[in-house]
Amino acid sequence: MTTYHRSDPAASAHPRDDGTPDARRLRAILTAVSLALMAVIASVSGLNVAQTHMAVEFGASQGTILWIINSYTLALAALLLPLGAIGDRLGRKPVLVAGLGVFGSANVVAGLAPTAEIMLAARVAGGVGAALIMPITLAVITSTFPEDRRGKAIGVWTGVAGGGGILGMVLSALLVDVADWRLLFALPVVLVIAALAMTLRSVPDSRQEPSHRFDTLGALLSTVAVAGLVFVLQEGPGRGWTAPATVAGLAVGLSASAGFVAWQLHRRDGALLDVRLFRERGLAGGSVTLLVVFGVQAGVAVVLFPFFQAVLGWSGLLSTVALMPMAVMMMAASGLAPVLAPRIGTRPTMATGVALAALGLALMALFVSVDGGYPSLLPGLLAIGLGMGLSMTPSTEAITASLPRHEQGVASALNDVTRELGTALGVALLGALVSAGYRRTIDDRLGGVPPEAAATARDGIANAVEVAPGTGTHAPNLLHAARQAFVDGWQQSMWAGVALMGALFVYVVLRGPRSAE
Repeated sequence: MTTYHRSDPAASAHPRDDGTPDARRLRAILTAVSLALMAVIASVSGLNVAQTHMAVEFGASQGTILWIINSYTLALAALLLPLGAIGDRLGRKPVLVAGLGVFGSANVVAGLAPTAEIMLAARVAGGVGAALIMPITLAVITSTFPEDRRGKAIGVWTGVAGGGGILGMVLSALLVDVADWRLLFALPVVLVIAALAMTLRSVPDSRQEPSHRFDTLGALLSTVAVAGLVFVLQEGPGRGWTAPATVAGLAVGLSASAGFVAWQLHRRDGALLDVRLFRERGLAGGSVTLLVVFGVQAGVAVVLFPFFQAVLGWSGLLSTVALMPMAVMMMAASGLAPVLAPRIGTRPTMATGVALAALGLALMALFVSVDGGYPSLLPGLLAIGLGMGLSMTPSTEAITASLPRHEQGVASALNDVTRELGTALGVALLGALVSAGYRRTIDDRLGGVPPEAAATARDGIANAVEVAPGTGTHAPNLLHAARQAFVDGWQQSMWAGVALMGALFVYVVLRGPRSAE
């Protein structure tokens, strides 16, 4: 069972009659976990804007820089389930405090790192700290907030989780443009200090009284499974999907996944995650929805950047700011969903959100053009943000409500693993579709362009923009050809997103949770 330790002043300060902290304390708890979550989310994508600066300062290859960026996400995703379960056992408050300490220290080291090797080690340590923090932030909400306030609190959490990455990218790009790239690590440290102070003061401790030994084998298998699958999705586009490392990673990931499921079915008592619960609509429907929604969101964000920078010619900072309308709409809709769901039902709320996101993708596929600029994109961005915000909160609530109160660390970790896998899958899939569409359509537009320049332009729109000035009078035609080919590939990826969201809409209507179970 879950117990609260009343020696903790946070747990006993002005409790309600049922032992729950009062409204003021609940707001402080929500602020503390939101700050901690923001630090973790902002660190996922923030370093992307400093790739060139790191490569120059460290004298490192692009492969090394990508590993510095991706190692954080890999460690985070792989360790979420076991560390979430450990948080349930050891106590959510001490684990959150430990995670903030590890994460903050890792960011200090990264900010001062003199070599690429130290930076890589610091990023891995940061991922470990993030894996301690992230599931606990949601578990604190679901185990502390009373039922009548829980939905709104989860809405705030999902809004931060969904829009925090974009906000982090905006702040990161601003720091890189106006100051020094190493200050990127100052933002998470400031957030950690604030979160740590509020956690020590306000967050109550709760934990599971274990009746079984910790599922060590299940934890090991889940770590290997997630690490293998995320590795494949991160490395496949660059190395090639048939490269030995990619194939080996896929084999390891799938084998460990099968082993994990078999072991969880075998170990009926004390399993890390009771996979039989996926037969229920709440857990299955919420997980599938989050997987697809976060995949599409991440994929759209990835293909938007080359559109802003190579097609519209915008700076990195302006490109990240251009994503803010989607993030703001997503965060607002995440707060609206808990109000809407009790009135019309969880499943209709989720279905409405999925349908709006599909509409946004269709609007971008139909109206985005080389000459249309940002106005042709904005309606689609707003619809996607609104739709995803409406679908994320009830999906998260359905997942956490499907597991017992004393296993909320595991429930929260499952929610986070689903998000991370969906993000990696969406980036790989939509990114690959844009690249394939670009290569397929640019060949017919390169007539008269010097062969060497044409070969370079086929590699991608950024390559075409770089080589165009050296082609003399062919430069305008080459740039137009590359931009039009990119838009063609973009439209192909958007229609693929529409198809995915359409299939998800049918699934939610037929098999989605009837209520926040």
